[in-house]
Amino acid sequence: MRQTENNGDKIVTPDDKIQIEMLYKEMYKAMIAKDIQSLRSVLADDYVLIHMTGVRQSKSEYLHAIADATLNYFSVDDDEIDIHVDGDKAVMTGRSRVNAAVYGGGRHTWRLQISSSLVRRDGRWLFAEQRASTY
Repeated sequence: MRQTENNGDKIVTPDDKIQIEMLYKEMYKAMIAKDIQSLRSVLADDYVLIHMTGVRQSKSEYLHAIADATLNYFSVDDDEIDIHVDGDKAVMTGRSRVNAAVYGGGRHTWRLQISSSLVRRDGRWLFAEQRASTY
């Protein structure tokens, strides 16, 4: 029997948190592999990425930057993943050491924090917005 949390009239199961953590890991795996199709499937159509610099990228702009090697990701090691679910919305903060070379800079390992808003659509969790910062 699965334990559930009752958030008012919304039921949250441990499976939701597991699915979101797996989605986060799938996202990084696709970023490293430059697997645009897989990335497309984990990002909502109205997805927005807000970089450390404040630059905002739509889903299509972000995917293009990965495909054309403006953003290059090589590896990721997760330090902490914190997930809070409220019905069909969730907030996740992932802290990971990400080895990357971006915008023509040299390869470097960043202590990258990604604060994500997620939505459940048609039974699937998707990233709707992400804010990148360091920790």
